[in-house]
Amino acid sequence: MAKILAIATGSFLFLLSVILFSLTLTAAKSDSFSRNLSPKTLGLKREKLSHLQFYFHDIRSGTNPTAISVAQAASTKRSISSFGLVTMMDDPLTVKPEISSKLVGRAQGIYASASQSELSFLMALNFVFTEGKYNGSTLSILGRNSVFSGIREMPVVGGSGLFRFARGYAQAKTHDLDFKTGDAVVEYNVYVFHY
Repeated sequence: MAKILAIATGSFLFLLSVILFSLTLTAAKSDSFSRNLSPKTLGLKREKLSHLQFYFHDIRSGTNPTAISVAQAASTKRSISSFGLVTMMDDPLTVKPEISSKLVGRAQGIYASASQSELSFLMALNFVFTEGKYNGSTLSILGRNSVFSGIREMPVVGGSGLFRFARGYAQAKTHDLDFKTGDAVVEYNVYVFHY
């Protein structure tokens, strides 16, 4: 009798375990919105490191500016750092510092004066490439740009096209700045891991 009871109890516990396991799998499948993938399923091969160098032309003057102020606080004009000023940009990216050199893309996004004590911008922009093998691909930058520092470093937070899964950093160095107009030419060196 004890042996029959032990077998029945063991069978019942086994059946209960199978049912609970099945319910757990069913619940996990029905509530899940993600899954693990191998990079190969997306056609991704070996990750590589690329270095891109170009010049960013932020033109605030003239009849066709590439950077325009779109918002500011009431106190912005009294601020030594233009705190609260928000600028929208669609700046050309060229191979050399001269605006007439070969166009390789655009810097599109916004920058906002985010410091009360120095000229320092919050940069949120995409480098949109229009030339060569990167034509149609983008890199996304989000970071702090302390304008009067020699070299500023900002993170690459993503990308599209040939820059899918991109990560890295961009170094900005002012090449030329006209204090009267606010026009600037900035050299960018971008180091990015991508597939």
